[in-house]
Amino acid sequence: MFVGVHPLAGFDKLLHYRVPESLLASVAVGSLVRIPIRGQFTLGLVGELGAPKDFPLDKLKSVAAIVYPFPALPPDLLGLARWLAAYYAAPLDGVIETMLPAAVRKAAQLKQEKLLVLARPPDAAELAALAQRAPQQAKLCAFLAQQFQPPLKSLVLSRLGLTAAVVTALVKRGLVREELRRVERVAYADGWTGGELVAAQPHALNPEQQAAVDALAGSVAAQKFGVTLLHGITGSGKTEVYLRAIDLALRAGGGVVFLVPEVALTPQTVARLRSRLEAIAPGHQVVVWHSHLSEGERLDGWLALATGTARVVVGARSAVFAPVRDLRLIVVDEEHEPAYKQDETPRYHGRDTAVMRAKLAGAFCLLGSATPSLESFANARAGKYGLLRLRQRVDHRQLPHIDVVDMRVEVARTRGVTTLSRPLVDLMHGRFEKREQTILFINRRGYSRSLQCRKCGHVVECNHCSIAMTYHRTDESLRCHLCGDQRPAPVRCPKCGTPEIRWQGLGTQRIEEAVHRVLPRARVERMDTDTMSKKNRFRQVLSEFRAGKIDVLVGTQMIGKGLDFPNVTLVGLVDADLSMHVPDFRATERTFQLLVQVAGRAGRGDRAGDVVVQTFTPQAQAIQFSRHADYDGFAESELAVRKAFHYPPYRHLIHHLFRGPNPEKLKFFAEQWAKHVEKELGNRVELRGPTPSPIEKIKDEYRWQLWYFTSGVTRVTADLARLRTDFAWPDDITQVLDVDPVNLA
Repeated sequence: MFVGVHPLAGFDKLLHYRVPESLLASVAVGSLVRIPIRGQFTLGLVGELGAPKDFPLDKLKSVAAIVYPFPALPPDLLGLARWLAAYYAAPLDGVIETMLPAAVRKAAQLKQEKLLVLARPPDAAELAALAQRAPQQAKLCAFLAQQFQPPLKSLVLSRLGLTAAVVTALVKRGLVREELRRVERVAYADGWTGGELVAAQPHALNPEQQAAVDALAGSVAAQKFGVTLLHGITGSGKTEVYLRAIDLALRAGGGVVFLVPEVALTPQTVARLRSRLEAIAPGHQVVVWHSHLSEGERLDGWLALATGTARVVVGARSAVFAPVRDLRLIVVDEEHEPAYKQDETPRYHGRDTAVMRAKLAGAFCLLGSATPSLESFANARAGKYGLLRLRQRVDHRQLPHIDVVDMRVEVARTRGVTTLSRPLVDLMHGRFEKREQTILFINRRGYSRSLQCRKCGHVVECNHCSIAMTYHRTDESLRCHLCGDQRPAPVRCPKCGTPEIRWQGLGTQRIEEAVHRVLPRARVERMDTDTMSKKNRFRQVLSEFRAGKIDVLVGTQMIGKGLDFPNVTLVGLVDADLSMHVPDFRATERTFQLLVQVAGRAGRGDRAGDVVVQTFTPQAQAIQFSRHADYDGFAESELAVRKAFHYPPYRHLIHHLFRGPNPEKLKFFAEQWAKHVEKELGNRVELRGPTPSPIEKIKDEYRWQLWYFTSGVTRVTADLARLRTDFAWPDDITQVLDVDPVNLA
């Protein structure tokens, strides 16, 4: 037999090898194998069985070994890899490496530990003789005879002060034997629930939920591809519908992938899933999957899924590649979230990849959100996806009251910069006195977004990027959040020398400081990437917040969605304009989604909630529609604008980024390339640009961009790949193709 192998060695090429007779029974498409290349052994993935005709088979080298006794990428995942490579214009070997955890790419095996077992207890005379000749061996035998369970070898030797030679001698005598036990590294195995007591029994469904579950039952049981969008307002019980659908899939003998957008949401979701699944099948394992796990945790979870030991995986976007057997259901929670988009090659979108994997596996895909992406909503409206609605909160709870505060009035009233408005402060005082909790949200970390001289107007910018540096008051520093550059904050203007240099704008640190001023007795915690750098810090803060040990939680987008805290009755959006005034056609959509999602954190318990939105543009469409949680009205209005300008979802968008150290050279080649593409593809692609990127320089590299609008992606990406190969690119210019981009900066 001969096989074609994709080497995991940094080049995108299929190589052919002979399969020795000893490996014939275990080799298959998707097997991870060890192969010789240039005098060294490396790993590769079997992509096809057989070899091309007229191929010099007698010169082929042989596969050296098969790493795992099962395919590392089953057929649906290998097909998905090929689709990802074609659709997102990415090298296939890079896609395969993305789909396999690092430990798997290193051919790592299960971690095992040695136990000591007393194979044949010595009688009294034999033990006495052993004590005379080898007292340490007798000591070990006596210790093992007293144990109810085999102890760890390493612990025994450490506790008794013995060497490994003592064990070796007893093994030779036949008195002791060593046994291997698998060490299972399970993420969140401590059963953490974020302080939440999750009932094992399912909640009673209201009529809307029951109708949704009934509609899904046939689709999940049919083992046939389909996609449904579950549009439910915040607090409407979407998670309970997900759990019922998962129950149906498991009872039908299938596997499940459950995607969440943020690592911060994973522990709470895992807690709910584990609790429910233990009621369905006691001891059933739920594998956690995201980038913050150790290599060992990721490997053991991967092996549990690949061998069928576990049938459910929950995690961030890369969990879509988990090797779940007999896949029956994929759930994508908060499907609208930009976090599902990968910002490195391959630049895949987790939601769209989930839909394609479901198609290849013959599984059902359930997308859920209170504020669906306009792409998904348009697909549902066109009949490509099914659509289910949850219009009421569970237990007839009311949506929070939203109060929009015009900050122009507040600034005029205080005659200066206002961080927290009077209506928000008054409500915070009331909640604190009632021992209820408050969440304050601003989508910017640091103390303020910049330092600016009041005399000459100079703004301190990063030396390596074309953005203002962010002021952090805790250590009086300026930091660039793009390249990480840091320097002490100046006390005088670097340009004119005046001491009239002050911070401009808001950040989480400044909000935290303002809360301490207005509520000096309150327990305040800040949650952003600066404070959450330690592993498990998410879990600790969320657990303390749920337990009532924190009165006010100040944070960025990581606290803006998905989390469920019944005692939170007030949410403040401190600067609702931040996400609105950026050069991005999705800015209005993102602002609407953010406002609705953050507002949805309030009033999820028995008490009503309030939301205060601070804005300088209260008349904006996103703010007005969000006041009433009017998704349909917003979608209708925004889709009309998109259609008029032929923006997604009415056409696909491909972003082509050019980077280089010389701005003039970069501009020249970007313009020459655009002319080349216009000549070759102008009848099928609309070009816009090239122009400088909104952030013109990052890490000392200048950036230009070009946009391609097209009705079909795969053919265009193939043509662009062909044209790029023929074009004479300089070595110091890097180009990046991003299909269906989310971040346009």
